[in-house]
Amino acid sequence: MYSEEDINSAIEAGVFNQATATAFRNHVAAQRNTPSVDDEHFRLITGFNDVFVVIACALLLISVTWIANAAVEALTAWLLAEYFTRKRHMALPSIVLLLAFVGGVLVAVMEWTGFESYINGNEVDLAMSSGAAALAAWLHWLRFKVPITVAAGTAALVALAVSMVFYSAPDTLNYANPILFAAGLCVFALAMRWDSSDTQRLTRRSDVAFWLHLVAAPLLVHPVFDLLNVVDGDIGLLQGVLVILLYAFIALVSLCIDRRALMVSALGYVLYTLTELLGSYGTLDESFGVTAFFIGSGLLLLSVFWHNCRSTLLTKFPDVLIRRLPPLK
Repeated sequence: MYSEEDINSAIEAGVFNQATATAFRNHVAAQRNTPSVDDEHFRLITGFNDVFVVIACALLLISVTWIANAAVEALTAWLLAEYFTRKRHMALPSIVLLLAFVGGVLVAVMEWTGFESYINGNEVDLAMSSGAAALAAWLHWLRFKVPITVAAGTAALVALAVSMVFYSAPDTLNYANPILFAAGLCVFALAMRWDSSDTQRLTRRSDVAFWLHLVAAPLLVHPVFDLLNVVDGDIGLLQGVLVILLYAFIALVSLCIDRRALMVSALGYVLYTLTELLGSYGTLDESFGVTAFFIGSGLLLLSVFWHNCRSTLLTKFPDVLIRRLPPLK
């Protein structure tokens, strides 16, 4: 299995030219009966050796943390990345090692400040650890350019910004959902900026956008569903209708930008809401089965006709907007 990064690297090395690469992409798209740009590729695993290396790295990092501390674990993750990321270019180990490094720095600062402060909700200590994690992600990006690094650093910056807002104005805790939603909009805008710079989705920038969308999705989805009192309140008919309408809107946005992260993030809330609603008219087991059947069938149909739905939807948009979205082929 070869990623777009591998193909681009082969072009730069002179293995084949741009025309040959384009012909190859079109051939694969024709076999799959879908444009490659609509497949939302991201590189995760190239073989079982990736899994083998991840297991070995995980055992080593856990043992280092157990024997020493999180700071040594972070240093070990960096040193392992020098080989498996920088030299071997292994996707899954690179992701795991990046998360281990940033997470190790985060935990190391938490150990230094004391875990009790986090239990007591000390926003300053949370800001310090989040800032250190963001700095670690930035340094890791400068060295290794792993696509998920930007998302990890952005998540740390969001935690830093939100904690400082809560610290400087404690009353804003009453407006946590709008603040988190605003943060989600900022991350979503950043993801779209990366996406619009590579609408053909042929370079690393598309992978960066993919991970940023995964960060933005829960920040956008959770506050809205929480404001609808879906999680803690009693589910009524009005809430069920609003949830369905909201999920339909999320599906439209996902089709427009050709990203499925928003739909996946909201799926759990929809399942829970409709299951509880139907459960009030019957048994919980039956309501879950009915809900899962209809939602699963709907998502499968959408997956099959994803390209057709995008074609119909994007014809309603002005050209200036379409040029910033993944094209239809």
